[in-house]
Amino acid sequence: MTSDRDVETVERVITAPPEKIFALLADPRRHPEIDGSGSVREVKESPERLALGSKFGMAMKQGISYSMVSEVVEFEDGRRIAWQSRPPGSIGSRLGGGRIWRYELEPVDGGTRVRETWDISQEKIKAIVRPARKKTREAMEATLGRIQELVGS
Repeated sequence: MTSDRDVETVERVITAPPEKIFALLADPRRHPEIDGSGSVREVKESPERLALGSKFGMAMKQGISYSMVSEVVEFEDGRRIAWQSRPPGSIGSRLGGGRIWRYELEPVDGGTRVRETWDISQEKIKAIVRPARKKTREAMEATLGRIQELVGS
């Protein structure tokens, strides 16, 4: 069961069609451009466009440098995409990670309602991650602002 303490959601109407926003989200090479936290540095390995089951790696930095590998776990073209992130390797994935980043797009008057969700219900060590909730929310709001800047009319 998912607790309210395990999920944070922000949303914003972005003045662009869902297809344009989805194209940006589905291209992991563009994720450093949209990341409001400043922790996503560069894509390591990825397909050009994500699909269900796609895996991609990111070089990250938040105080220290580290890497994450993500797998697309939800995919509805033009509407919803989510990936689950873990440290690379079998030991890393058993010891940490598991958070899900989800984007849901809904056409509305004036553009698209974009809902970003940080879901740590499957995180390995929630007690370490939960204190970052407020900072994560601020970063998510900044991410939606960056998406607006990149694709908005």
